[in-house]
Amino acid sequence: MKDKKYCTSIGGQAVIEGVMMRGPEVTAVSVRKPDGEIITDVNTNKSLFKKVKLFKLPLIRGCVAFFESMIIGTKALMFSAEFFDMEDDTDENPSKFDMWLEKTFGEKLKPIVIAFSILLSLALSIGLFILIPTFITNFFGIQSNSIKTFVEGIIKLLIFFGYLVAVSQLKDIKRVFEYHGAEHKVIHCYESGDELTIENARKYSRLHPRCGTSFLFIVLVISVLLFLLVPNGGDLAWHMRSLYKLVLLPLVAGVAYEIIKLTGRYSNLLTRIVSAPGMAFQYITTREPDDSQIEVAIKSLNAVKPEQKERAAW
Repeated sequence: MKDKKYCTSIGGQAVIEGVMMRGPEVTAVSVRKPDGEIITDVNTNKSLFKKVKLFKLPLIRGCVAFFESMIIGTKALMFSAEFFDMEDDTDENPSKFDMWLEKTFGEKLKPIVIAFSILLSLALSIGLFILIPTFITNFFGIQSNSIKTFVEGIIKLLIFFGYLVAVSQLKDIKRVFEYHGAEHKVIHCYESGDELTIENARKYSRLHPRCGTSFLFIVLVISVLLFLLVPNGGDLAWHMRSLYKLVLLPLVAGVAYEIIKLTGRYSNLLTRIVSAPGMAFQYITTREPDDSQIEVAIKSLNAVKPEQKERAAW
């Protein structure tokens, strides 16, 4: 019998030939290995929200959640990549550099790689969405803060859209986007109270309001609105203006997080209007999955769902 529809805090991420799901208590990564076997790795959540009460406050919790998601997501990607690295490199001897890294850092190597990956991602994001738009508006000699902010917003959206379209053409990324669609379908199925089966999950939408794609889009929009409201920075040099935006970035992420939470928790005309543009971008970042991919997503979600179906305390 179908249960009443409810909200959860369960979210996920597509990885290489698999899906990561993060529940209230545990995080699981399910991956289909090259031999067809599905393997699931489950870990207890060690969230900073449980350790520091300050991090539960609105706006602050958005920044904490963002960095925790990056760390967990990077770990999940590295876990999924291990199976395919082994498949591809069985006949290759490790390089001298690889052996030096292993000898020098030992067990600390994996955390270092994770930290480096996150820093590289942040640097790339700052370069693409802060430095480049700010430099371009400065290059054209725009003086008005409002006009500068509006033009920078248009440039950011064009970069965002262009990047998504470009990576969506890559063969391996298409597979990841299919698993992304499977993740959304399975979460929809669970939140709708249906039994988690391939047949049930298949009928649900591959779009979801709490998706990271929607979060990134809202971050871009909030950054434009916030920089229009804060004290005028139009007469600053482009590098100082970039620094000024970088300082305000945690506030932007915090506001965007609160909006994503509201659109995921409530379904009404206002939340549907707010989430519509981000949902539209998901037509690029998700694809219709096949049954084998839905099966992997179900394995992952089954490993993290709580014993009782209760509305999440957001």
